[in-house]
Amino acid sequence: MNRRLPALALLLAPIVALAACGGASAPDQPPPLAGARIGGAFALTDQDGRRVTDRDLAGRYRIMYFGYTYCPDVCPVDVQAIGAGLAAFEKAAPARGSKVVPVFVSVDPGRDTAPVLKQFVNAFHPRMIGLTGTRAEIDAVTKAYGIFYKIDLPGPGGGYLVSHSRQAYLMAPDGTPVALLPADQGPQAVTAELERWVK
Repeated sequence: MNRRLPALALLLAPIVALAACGGASAPDQPPPLAGARIGGAFALTDQDGRRVTDRDLAGRYRIMYFGYTYCPDVCPVDVQAIGAGLAAFEKAAPARGSKVVPVFVSVDPGRDTAPVLKQFVNAFHPRMIGLTGTRAEIDAVTKAYGIFYKIDLPGPGGGYLVSHSRQAYLMAPDGTPVALLPADQGPQAVTAELERWVK
């Protein structure tokens, strides 16, 4: 039997403990999306019919989510998680929570008019901004954010679905990407990531 193993374990224990304490939430750890080429300038129309640009959101963290209001399942679940996760963060840290604005960008501008967007975003968070635009404007912003979307062929009744990427970006006040928010894991996971990255 090797008698040196217990001594080695005693020497390594403090190092393992320190590594565990540092973990993924070390304050000096760079954000996971630091340096990624995600985001950029845009000019779209909000749920009140006003033009909104990326410059209007400067100085605040943004949660950018792309979807559509007629989505039968994924979008409402994700947006509910984003709204509830942000609300919990606001309650726990009001000053930091007030720095975050949730943004829902429609990839279905043909149906997602300003009134439709207003009803949708108001159901999830009082400060959520809904954005739509022309097809060219939507194409430009989805390209800047690396979002795929495709309008499927209409069904017998004329309705259609939109296939699209499913991710929520947390963007920094200067418009650079910080992290992906795990909206698919529920509100608590969103709150945890906001707690981790919003300063």
